[in-house]
Amino acid sequence: MAGIFAAIDLGASSGRVVAGVFEGGDLHLTEVARFKNGPVEVGAELHWDFDRVYKSILEGLVKLGEFAAARGERVVSIGVDTWAVDYGLIGADGNLIATPRHYRDERNLLGADAVHAIVEQPDLYAINGLQFQPFNTIYQLAAEQLQRPDLFAKTKTLLLMPDLIGYLLTGIARAESTNASTTGLIDVKTGAWSKDLITRLGLDASILPELIEPGEVLGKLLPAQVSHPALADAVVTVVASHDTASAVVAVPALRAGGAYLSSGTWSLIGVELDQPVLNEASARANFTNERGVNSSIRFLKNLAGLWLLQESQRTWAEQGYEPSINDLLADASKVETSARIDVTDPEFSAPNDMPFRIQNAVARTGGKVPQTPAQITRCILESLADGYLVAIEELEEITGRKVDQLNIVGGGSQNALLNQLAADRTGIRVVAGPVEATAIGNLIVQASAHGVVSADLAKQREFIAQSFKPQTFHPTTTQRSAK
Repeated sequence: MAGIFAAIDLGASSGRVVAGVFEGGDLHLTEVARFKNGPVEVGAELHWDFDRVYKSILEGLVKLGEFAAARGERVVSIGVDTWAVDYGLIGADGNLIATPRHYRDERNLLGADAVHAIVEQPDLYAINGLQFQPFNTIYQLAAEQLQRPDLFAKTKTLLLMPDLIGYLLTGIARAESTNASTTGLIDVKTGAWSKDLITRLGLDASILPELIEPGEVLGKLLPAQVSHPALADAVVTVVASHDTASAVVAVPALRAGGAYLSSGTWSLIGVELDQPVLNEASARANFTNERGVNSSIRFLKNLAGLWLLQESQRTWAEQGYEPSINDLLADASKVETSARIDVTDPEFSAPNDMPFRIQNAVARTGGKVPQTPAQITRCILESLADGYLVAIEELEEITGRKVDQLNIVGGGSQNALLNQLAADRTGIRVVAGPVEATAIGNLIVQASAHGVVSADLAKQREFIAQSFKPQTFHPTTTQRSAK
């Protein structure tokens, strides 16, 4: 037996510890722990409840040990993936000196203005290749520098969220490269920290840890973190720790004509390239160049995702209306609406009363305002499908590739209505699944590092397609224009 591998998989609304068992030529997943995650308000600031999240992770590792022991096995390796851009600051005593801030905190706009006063956006794009998103780490750090310089004075090491968890588990501080590439401080051409940019912004380069690649072993669990005998020999193996990078690993058939869509809280749509694209067209269309496994480039666009629906559901629940997601989608499938919103608009990034903001946005453009939850849901899904089409047309224009298949992975791949709308709007085949793409990609990188599966990415994807059969949606209408 290969032993048990585990993925600590943190998303913006929940976290999990998932056990992976490789046997019989397949990968079998067992979710041994799940816990809630989300922003908390501290005065006027938005933070993560990191102490609670980390406590939940440790409790999940106990359950992982129990799972392994029940099978008469040991835990071989643990990998960590989370959302990107957010960070913790570690002091000289090795402890966190402040609760990590949430990427939706409004301070980021202040940071963006400060950075662009020093390095204009076109010049910044030429260095880091990132689309403008006000929550990118570079802007968060600029805001921190302006508002809390005392924190930087105490800081020895800055760690992005998955690196922070890896550090607490092993005592070793490193920065995983795919996630580091989302900070805005990495030179997109070399994959190294951009010392020139860091200096120009007045940041202290010494707080940025050494980079480490997916597949490298970070270290053994600290004795204090070995909470079950089955964890005694476990190591933390670095994975593609940006959750989207892990999800892209798990796209079952990403051939030359294929684009991927990691569908969840966000919609991240793009293609896998060997080199970054830094031309005027890619900058104008706001595409980003982030690193993937094997030094690949995830050339993608970040659109609003099912966050729009999740926030709407939260508002409706506060008003006493709490249908299941399946009932809500069934109702949405029975209505039609011409209402549309721009899913790239930052207006929809903040929490609270999403239905009202959607209705306002539709009214401003002269559209017929959706009134019922079913109509608002349909508006969201139709608008997302429009966004997918625009992004695919931009991808084709910028890269010169013809996209003939959209591979949707992640939680959103379960949304059959959205999948069919995407196929109809784009006029191409949609292949949906696996749902657990992020955890699968996390586990595959670990298993490859420990010799359990092939080191060849194409063969890994074949293995995934065999273990997790995707579902195909064919266009039923011709709607190849959102304009």
